[in-house]
Amino acid sequence: MTDFPAWTQACQTRVENVLAEHLPSTRIAPQRLHEAMRYAVLGGKRVRPLLAFAAGEVTGADPERVQHAAAAVELIHAYSLVHDDMPVMDDDALRRGKPTVHVEFDEATALLVGDALQSLAFDILASQPLANDAATQLGMVQLLAQAAGSRGMAGGQAIDLASVGKPLDLTELEFMHIHKTGALIRASVLLGAQCGNMTDATAAALDHYAKCIGLAFQVVDDVLDAEASTATLGKTAGKDAANNKPTYVSLLGTARACELAQELCADACAALAGLGAPAERLRQLADFVIQRTF
Repeated sequence: MTDFPAWTQACQTRVENVLAEHLPSTRIAPQRLHEAMRYAVLGGKRVRPLLAFAAGEVTGADPERVQHAAAAVELIHAYSLVHDDMPVMDDDALRRGKPTVHVEFDEATALLVGDALQSLAFDILASQPLANDAATQLGMVQLLAQAAGSRGMAGGQAIDLASVGKPLDLTELEFMHIHKTGALIRASVLLGAQCGNMTDATAAALDHYAKCIGLAFQVVDDVLDAEASTATLGKTAGKDAANNKPTYVSLLGTARACELAQELCADACAALAGLGAPAERLRQLADFVIQRTF
């Protein structure tokens, strides 16, 4: 097994190349929209694709299949960031260390970029050979659709917007982030695994892992927003507090939030106990999620 940094670099490079191939060329009309789509997507950290590749190792999935599922998830993630940064949502001018899409281009283009990236994600899931049978692949399309929709990411975002300035208890905060952040992370893990041969027991273990990692990821995000600098994050730091948004830090304090992230990581790894060595990358990614500084 190659070391973890080398593995992550290889996966990131692989999915970057696949995304570059799937994204429309800037030589094709409408060129400005296609330029903005590529601007929004290329150059990300690729945590969700890494989870897909790691889950694929558990089920013996061919990386040639996983790379397309990983790209589809990343396109949904990128679209959500483009829309999230717009003035009608979180209103941010910086993403991944560069101007957000609506700043670099314009708001109408940013809106269309999100729409087009979402459509492209489902085009990929429908057109690429990802599973052993059509029924499984159709289920993968449904899984991503539900993760992105009102019962997943979009619904969580709606709850987030409605919660500004309002006190939430821990259960309410968890419910919001299970949808806003956790649904797409869960989809990343399950889509990668479904590119291989997955038993019901393995599916249950991966599902529990993914739900814990999704929440841990958000807890760490809240801590970083409160503690890290804009230069480190590549986006505007301190926006949650400035916008009076409920977070794990505002509810629990930084120290307890960090403890909670550790507890969720341990719970996630415990879910993998019966999966043996093939789940090692998922264990490493659990540690990576709570130790990241970006």
